[in-house]
Amino acid sequence: MSRLKRFGVSIEEKVLKNFDSYIKKKKYPTRSKAISDLIVKELVKHEWLKGNTVVGVISLVYNHHKRDIVEKLTDIQHDFYDVIISSQHIHLDHNNCFEIVIVRGKPDKIKNLSEKLAGTKGVKYSNLTAAITGKNI
Repeated sequence: MSRLKRFGVSIEEKVLKNFDSYIKKKKYPTRSKAISDLIVKELVKHEWLKGNTVVGVISLVYNHHKRDIVEKLTDIQHDFYDVIISSQHIHLDHNNCFEIVIVRGKPDKIKNLSEKLAGTKGVKYSNLTAAITGKNI
């Protein structure tokens, strides 16, 4: 377990007031935890830009009655077998399905996969949630 380090921060009063409102709304227990999470989010973005191995989740909602959509999504996923760790298919109702695809690999390849899935006709919603392996935090 890593050791905690203390440091001081100077910030404009208005910014601090807005930040305190933000952390209260988000139910953070302390300013320190909120600041730490914001720093980690920036480090995640940095890891993605550097092109190191990253992880993430691609979420999709689609109408499974759309012609050939299941086959198209499956074909795309087969083209990216080397970055897909797992996927899960959930039936939301008679028409709609929710699928999550868990990925690990180079950011550009994961982004490419996410864009191809999102661009498939019949996909109603798509989102890539980026994360990192945690090795550099």
